[in-house]
Amino acid sequence: MTVNRKHSRIVLLVIFILLIGLAIPSYIWTKRNIQDLGKWQNSRLSPVIMIPGSSATINRFDDLVKLLNKNDHQKHSLLKVKVYNNGKIKYYGKIRSGDNEPIIVVGFENNHDGYNNILKQAKMFNEAFKSLQKRYYFNNFKAIGHSNGGLVYTAFLEKYYKDYDVKMTRLMTIGSPFNFGESNLKYKTQMLADFIKQRGNLPKDLVVYSVAGTENYDSDGLVPVNSVEAGKYVFQNQVKSYTEITVTGINAQHSDLPQNQQIVDLIQKYILDNQMPKNDNDVKKDNK
Repeated sequence: MTVNRKHSRIVLLVIFILLIGLAIPSYIWTKRNIQDLGKWQNSRLSPVIMIPGSSATINRFDDLVKLLNKNDHQKHSLLKVKVYNNGKIKYYGKIRSGDNEPIIVVGFENNHDGYNNILKQAKMFNEAFKSLQKRYYFNNFKAIGHSNGGLVYTAFLEKYYKDYDVKMTRLMTIGSPFNFGESNLKYKTQMLADFIKQRGNLPKDLVVYSVAGTENYDSDGLVPVNSVEAGKYVFQNQVKSYTEITVTGINAQHSDLPQNQQIVDLIQKYILDNQMPKNDNDVKKDNK
């Protein structure tokens, strides 16, 4: 009997030690998650995340950021993120302490044109976004995509956005060819057809602005205006509001659009928090 009691005590002691060993990591994990959740809920950070178009680098928006900071009383930090084909993510620059509305540019080693590459870039952006959100704990953000960058954002919204408890409040696409080089909307590319098919995944509370440039009446010198306007088949009646805006004149050519002063003004007025109008009805454009 004495031996059995001694054996039972040893077994109980081992069980107790094991329970303690499991409880401590669980406690640390729970405490860390609660702390992370608190940071996320209390975060005042609301970045503007930009994606450049094909063949462009993470330096694509440097002039745009300079113009925004020149005109805005708030100086926005500039953080650049590059996603490599092997999955590596590299950060350049930093977010200044106290800056609640920094600008983050996400670019890709694979920055080639074409629908298959856009899908790959959307997947790469998803990895970068996951890393950014984990690092900075923001619970909302604004989005700008130039050219194919707007298409990458659309694919991201339809395929990956639902996996996050983070809100994209506003999206501005600039010269984004939703029907690629096809100007006749009777002929929809595979990409546009897929975007339309999956548009039910778009967030219903999102405000979208689609900006087109016109070097002439038909295009910005590269992207047909009708291709930009094809975005209405994707977003209209799917999101909170969809607004088409056309800019003309100086710097309305496709590659110049990010530096176009009219677009800089639109970003300041409709994307940046401190410049937002009281309501979306203040947009005196083609509200769809």
